[in-house]
Amino acid sequence: MRGRREYILPTPAGVKAPAVPRSDWPTLKRLFPYLWAYKWRVLLALAFMIGAKLANVGVPLLLKELVDTMSLAANDARALAVVPAALLLAYGALRLSTALFTELRELVFAKATEGAVRSITLQVFRHLHDLSLRFHLERQTGGVTRDIERGTRAINSLISYSIYSILPTLVEVAMVLTLLAVKFDVWFAWITVAALVAYIAFTVTVTEWRTHLRRRMNELDTVAHSRAIDSLLNYETVKYFNNEEFEARRYDENLEKYRRAAIRSQASLSLLNTGQQLIIAVALVAMLWRATQGVLDGRMTLGDLVMVNAFMIQLYIPLNFLGVLYREIKQSLTDLDKMFRLLDRPLEVADQPGATPLRLDEAVGVRFEHVDFAYDPARPILHDVSFEIPAGRTVAVVGPSGAGKSTLARLLYRFYDVTDGRIEIAGQDIRGVTQDSLRRAIGIVPQDTVLFNDTVEYNIAYGRPGASRTEVEQAARAAHIHNFIASTPQGYDTMVGERGLKLSGGEKQRVAIARTLLKNPPVLIFDEATSALDSANERAIQAELRSVAQGKTALVIAHRLSTVVDAHEILVMEHGRIAERGSHAALLAKNGIYARMWALQQNAE
Repeated sequence: MRGRREYILPTPAGVKAPAVPRSDWPTLKRLFPYLWAYKWRVLLALAFMIGAKLANVGVPLLLKELVDTMSLAANDARALAVVPAALLLAYGALRLSTALFTELRELVFAKATEGAVRSITLQVFRHLHDLSLRFHLERQTGGVTRDIERGTRAINSLISYSIYSILPTLVEVAMVLTLLAVKFDVWFAWITVAALVAYIAFTVTVTEWRTHLRRRMNELDTVAHSRAIDSLLNYETVKYFNNEEFEARRYDENLEKYRRAAIRSQASLSLLNTGQQLIIAVALVAMLWRATQGVLDGRMTLGDLVMVNAFMIQLYIPLNFLGVLYREIKQSLTDLDKMFRLLDRPLEVADQPGATPLRLDEAVGVRFEHVDFAYDPARPILHDVSFEIPAGRTVAVVGPSGAGKSTLARLLYRFYDVTDGRIEIAGQDIRGVTQDSLRRAIGIVPQDTVLFNDTVEYNIAYGRPGASRTEVEQAARAAHIHNFIASTPQGYDTMVGERGLKLSGGEKQRVAIARTLLKNPPVLIFDEATSALDSANERAIQAELRSVAQGKTALVIAHRLSTVVDAHEILVMEHGRIAERGSHAALLAKNGIYARMWALQQNAE
């Protein structure tokens, strides 16, 4: 019975071996230059922050004067003339000043904050595109996007909590301690300092203990999110094998682990809050007892008592949130560090210092010279592969799956660098030219076409952004897909869906051919370019591709030999080596591997 099926679920690798936490200072040092780019706004925001705190500290001082001034006889005229005016004007002005300076601070600093977010996020985005194909084949999309999302949010949180909460509180504490020590005896300052030290020490200690709980929560959240995204991206595969319940159980297992971690985190938070309130209560009682004794002894006025009480309330209200703020700052630093770690990922394929753009002022031929390559050193893929595609000629590569045919295209496009040997285009080693200029000179129609979740026109025009609708339609006609597009209700504005799932395999492949034709590069790579087409469309597009390839240097990778019979040279690969080479007729005459493959395919047809 399906409902009683047992599932064996692997333990997430990222949860069993979490990354060792690093110091927070390197993260702060990396963030600082992005903010310091707006140094005048930073300094102005700090000035507004100090102004807001001066106005805030002035409120208890005003209350003291008002209370002392109101200690007048019942019929004293000054009670009517002075007190209401002072209360309305001075108190209102201070409150307004506090709010005004606070809003000005946030308004001035907003550009610095959002500018830093934009710069860092764009840098990470560019770096992810610069990373090698190996990284993108191994990564989990959901986990990476989650790290970027958290890192971006962490910048706002870190600045908000530190600049808008922690720093203003510290400035206000310094002001209050100075006033208490100057106006009254030093015990008021000592009690406040002792309470603050105890409060901060307790908060930091407990929060550090809680950090591993929060980190585990985030790790489990990332794993659950990655699995959910992966499952939804592979929706059709899930349906093909009736594994909806399997996917739900995998997802629920991680949600359950997250729930248990969240409960433990909440229990530790309750302990933190209770301890903080105990310290605050003891300090408040001590301060008010000292102030009350001062009033009874005649050393302090009633206004002084009110002022001390107001100062303590103003100080301890933000301190109530210190645990949350400290935890969020630590978490923000952790999240930001994860995003910076993406920036720290080394580039497996990078432009050499002094790399120059690819020169195309001469015949654009392609040459592989004694090329060896392995994705994994323990499993070599190519062995001493040498061949040449003369300018304007077409060379086809055939052979069984796993022979290394598609690897040739990846190396030519420089998704990877060769282990040994060299690859030249127009007589230039591709490792010595910029990747941008190299890839602009090559157009590829891959075997597995993935489209953007946008319109048909957008996906075809992606071959040359900025192309006109007329040019897009010409490319679509050349790829024999214009009539299909025109027959749809929205034509070229038809949405293709996630990864192009609204289109059939053949339609997606024709869109890929169209956008490569629109790019119109001097070197073309067709990696099973017509594998998803029916025989009639395949013959029509092959004729079009032969026409397009006239005068261009083309590498054709194919399984079906009928698609490469017109190639100037055919390479037969086996076990990562070139086993045979020659024209179609010459290879048939050899009666070797190619001839046997041809006979098998002809018999199958």
